[in-house]
Amino acid sequence: MPRTHRISRRILPVLLGVALLPLTMSVSLGSDADSYRNPLKPQIPNDGTVDSCADPTVLHGQRDGDRNWYMYCTTDPLNDGDTAGDGVDFHSLPMMKSRDLVNWTYVGDALPEGSWPSYAAEDARLWAPDVVYSKTYDKYYLTFVVTQTTLGKDATGGDCPHDNAIGVATSHSPLGPWHASDVPVVPPRQNGPDCNFFWTFDPEVLGDTIGERGKFYYGSYYGGVFGTNVVVTPDGMTSGGTVDDVPVAIPNRYEGANVVRRGDWYYLFASAANCCNGPITGYSVFVGRSRTPFGPFVDREGNSFLDGRVGGTPVLSMNGNKWVGTGHNTVFKDFDGQWWTVYHAVNRFDPYFEGEPGFTKRPALLDPLDWRDGWPSVRARRWASDQRMPAPAAQPGEQSRYRPNWLANDRLGTPIWRLSDTFRGNTLGREPVPWTWEGEPEPAGEYSVENGEFRYQTQPGDLARDTNNAPVLTEPTPPGDYVVQTKVHLNVPEEGCCFNYRQGGLVIYDNDDKYIKLVHVSIWETRQTELAKEVPNPEFEGHSYGNSVIGPPADWTYLRIVKRERPSGLELYTGYTSQDGETWIRGGTWTHRLGDDARIGLVSMGGDGYRARFKYVRVWEAAPR
Repeated sequence: MPRTHRISRRILPVLLGVALLPLTMSVSLGSDADSYRNPLKPQIPNDGTVDSCADPTVLHGQRDGDRNWYMYCTTDPLNDGDTAGDGVDFHSLPMMKSRDLVNWTYVGDALPEGSWPSYAAEDARLWAPDVVYSKTYDKYYLTFVVTQTTLGKDATGGDCPHDNAIGVATSHSPLGPWHASDVPVVPPRQNGPDCNFFWTFDPEVLGDTIGERGKFYYGSYYGGVFGTNVVVTPDGMTSGGTVDDVPVAIPNRYEGANVVRRGDWYYLFASAANCCNGPITGYSVFVGRSRTPFGPFVDREGNSFLDGRVGGTPVLSMNGNKWVGTGHNTVFKDFDGQWWTVYHAVNRFDPYFEGEPGFTKRPALLDPLDWRDGWPSVRARRWASDQRMPAPAAQPGEQSRYRPNWLANDRLGTPIWRLSDTFRGNTLGREPVPWTWEGEPEPAGEYSVENGEFRYQTQPGDLARDTNNAPVLTEPTPPGDYVVQTKVHLNVPEEGCCFNYRQGGLVIYDNDDKYIKLVHVSIWETRQTELAKEVPNPEFEGHSYGNSVIGPPADWTYLRIVKRERPSGLELYTGYTSQDGETWIRGGTWTHRLGDDARIGLVSMGGDGYRARFKYVRVWEAAPR
C-alpha cells in the first residue's frame, strides 16, 4: 500500500470490470462543432497541443459580456516536447481559454518564474490552481500550492523541505497578469518538532463569485482536508488562522476537494488513492454531502468523511477502457442546466512523458455529471468516455444533446457450487475441489475452521512489489465470466492509528507479482476497502503495484469481484463492496491478463497480531450484460 505523490519529480511516499459498453444515445452525433472526444487537447499557437493538464479547474468569465471559459492546470510540462531534450521545461500554472468547452487555446503561464511569492523556495513548484471572482473588488483571485517555502524552520533556524503553503495572486483579468501576494493564505502547518509538516495542498473556494468573504477548503492525505472562512482584500486573501479551521475529511484518504451547492445540499467531491502511478494509477473521485458548507459530509449510505471507516460514494473511477487515474475534478453547469466535470486521467497506452519513464502524463478530460436520487455520477455510472460525445451548451441559448443512459450493477448468474464453501466442519478438506496453499503459514495453528468460519491470523508478510512472502489459500477459477464473493471480519479497532497494513480479503491470483486484490485494510487512521493490481512493468519497475478504493468497510464486510473477458483475451475485474450484503457499491475496473491458470484466493496479511474471519466463499457465473 505505499503510494507515491507529487513532489519535485512527483515522488513522495503516502499511505494510503464492467465490460466496456457503448453509450446509447437517443440522438445522433453531428459534426465536430457540437461533439467532442477525450482528451481535451488545447492548441499551443504554432507549437502543438497541451497533452498534460493535471489538477484542472474551469471557470466561466464572471463579468458581463465575457463569453469565454477558462481552464488552469498544475505546473508540469505541456507535452513530450518539453521533456525530449536534456532537461524538463516546467510551465507554472498554464492557462487556457475556450468558447465551447471543447476547443481550447493555451495562452501562457499564470506565474512564470520571477513572479512567484517572495516566500517560495528556489526549488518550489506551484500546483493545483483555483480561481474565483470577487464582485467587491472586481478582481480575480488565483490560489495555488507552493510546494517549498522559506517559512518553515528546523530547530537551528534552517529551512525545512516540504513545508508547503497556499498562495494567492490577483488580477483584473482571468488571464492575468497576476500579482502574487507575499503573504500566504494558509502558511506551512508544522506537526510537532523539526521538519514535519502537514500537506497544505489543493485550495478550493466555494462558488465562482464571492463578495468580500468566502468559504475555503484545503488539505491532502497527510493531515486531512479542512474548511475555513477567508476574506479577500485588494491585494490578496486571508484566513482566520488554522486554529479555527474545521476538519471535513479524515487524514490519509482524500485530496483535491471541490465543493458545489445544489439545492439545499453542499457536495464535497474529493479524490483518493495514487494520482501518478503510470498505467496502474487508481486515482478516483468520491462524494459526500452536507446541509452546511463545512459538513459533516456523509456518503449515500450515511458514512461520514471523518469516520475511521471512512465514507465516500464513488463518482468516477477506471472503467476498463484506456483511461485510468481519473481524478482531481472540477464541477460546473452549462447553459442548458446540464452538469459537467473536467478532470485529469492517464492513458494507460501512453502514460509517461517522452524520455521520462515514471513521470506520469495527465491530460484533461471532459464528461457529463448526472444525478439520481440526489447523488451524482459521471456519465450515468459509465465514467470516463473514450468515444465521441455530445458537447456541452457552452453559450446562452444553446442546448446540449447529451442524454444519460444509466449503467446497472453486474448481476449474478448460475451458482457454481463446486467452488463455493461455507466452511462447515473443522478442517479445510473439501471435495471435489480442495483448497491448496501457496506458501502455507507456519505454524499450522495460524488458521482454523470453527463454527462455520475460516479463521486466519494476519501474517507478517505481504504481496506488494518485492515483498512476496504472504501465504495465499487458493482454489481454481471457473472458465468464462464469473463472480466471487466473501464476507470477512477483520478485528482491527474501528477507529484509531495505527495498524498498518493489516488486511483480509480476496485475490484473483496468478503469482506473487501478478494478481487482483480486494481487501478490508487498515491505513493509518483509516479503514478502507482497497482494490489493487500488481503486474510486472518493464517500462518503469517502480510502477508495478496500483491501488484504488471502494466503499467503507463494516464490522462484517462483503467483498465481490466480477471477472469478464473480452474476445481479445483482455480480462476486466470490477470490485464491489457492501456493508450489509444488500446494498452494493461498485468500484473501479482493472484490466489484466491472468489467464486460465489464475486462482481464487484468500489472504490475511500485512502484519501479525490480528485475525481475519471468513464466513464463506461463493462463486457464480456472471450474468450476461
